Amino acid sequence: MARKLPFESGLQFKVELAKPHNETVNETITHTAASSDHRSSGDAQRMGVESASGVANQSGAVIHRLGTVAYEPTWQAMKDWTMSRRPDTPDQIWLLQHPPVYTLGLAARRAHLPKSETGIPVIKSDRGGQISYHGPGQIVLYTLLDLRRLGIGVRQLVRRLEQTVIDLLRHYGIDANGREAAPGVYVGDAKIAALGLRIRNGCSYHGLSLNFDMDLTPFDNIDPCGYPGLRVTQLRDLGVTDSIDVLAEKFLDRLQSNLQDKTNEQ
Repeated sequence: MARKLPFESGLQFKVELAKPHNETVNETITHTAASSDHRSSGDAQRMGVESASGVANQSGAVIHRLGTVAYEPTWQAMKDWTMSRRPDTPDQIWLLQHPPVYTLGLAARRAHLPKSETGIPVIKSDRGGQISYHGPGQIVLYTLLDLRRLGIGVRQLVRRLEQTVIDLLRHYGIDANGREAAPGVYVGDAKIAALGLRIRNGCSYHGLSLNFDMDLTPFDNIDPCGYPGLRVTQLRDLGVTDSIDVLAEKFLDRLQSNLQDKTNEQ
């Protein structure tokens, strides 16, 4: 019998967020996780986070595989968690997918709105950037990191996230690159990964999305990341045959390594 991979069996993810004056905010997000991950981390419990999929990695971050979760409550949960964390709070990385949604970053203008009504929700967010699309078949990685403790700035974090995708694609024989003036990862002239971050009190939230095997049609209704005519692509169309779960785990492995890399800082 095949082992269930992340995103396959339903669980509840409950985040209890400590607020000023001892108030507590409970945020419950339906998610899925592997049955082999049905355990909780001591670090997660100490932070007030209950998750059967919470597993601390070797760098000290706690990994949560959340499955498919709605954008808005997930955004609010990571924002509240970031604002409530203390200097000794371990970092977290959230791996997930979203139902179809357009998100507007802080730099978005009216011109960036979808060109026509499609029934896909449009949500104004507090991340950097303009407009993006999330949907099933896209890997989303939210990086809830204390940059001061890691000894890096936002530019270094962006470069490490981009390099993680570039390294992953190189593993599959795909040449990719970043662009100084337009953060993200590109294969030729097509974008395959988008970044959007927010930094509060030296800590990051939001993160990166990587197109794997999704319906790309909703991108036709926007100027992706605010760039008219920008093409998008995805790994399945580039010949990657691994499952989304296998690829996501490889992605996590490379990210953990890159976050701890102290060489080639810019």
